[in-house]
Amino acid sequence: MTWTAAQTTAVLAPVIAILGAALVALLTYGLNRRAARRERRARAFGEALSVVEDYAEMPYRIRRRPGTLDGRQQLTEEVSRIYSRLAYHQALLDIEAPTVAAAYRLLANEAKAEVGEQMKKAWQKPVRTSDAEMNLEEHYDRQRVDRARDRCVATMRAALGLTGSGGPFA
Repeated sequence: MTWTAAQTTAVLAPVIAILGAALVALLTYGLNRRAARRERRARAFGEALSVVEDYAEMPYRIRRRPGTLDGRQQLTEEVSRIYSRLAYHQALLDIEAPTVAAAYRLLANEAKAEVGEQMKKAWQKPVRTSDAEMNLEEHYDRQRVDRARDRCVATMRAALGLTGSGGPFA
């Protein structure tokens, strides 16, 4: 008996189908892992930025502080927690994305310099005692923090492959 073209086709068709299905499954798996990694990194980047924003809000919180020992302790403990969170996110970025970590380090340093000085001055202001006084007429300058944050965000976008104006929410 001789091997015919029909027999070859009968054997090859299922083999090609199996190989094709395996290739599609492998490609889908790789793309899903890549998307999950990007999502994990984006979440980590956003959380790291939120800590800087929490820190930048502290002069306002200090200006609106209650005039009690307990109120002062809560604020100083919150500043300590923020410093701890800054260090945590810095270490995480050092491990996960060194280029982003460098930009984040600059952002954190700018925040500590600019906002730290503002917090020092806020502690020296008198305690506000009425609801009407809680409206702060003075705003704290954040130019250094904002510029450093913009550079950090651009670095984060590049690390995520989101250059230009596109992105998941565009």
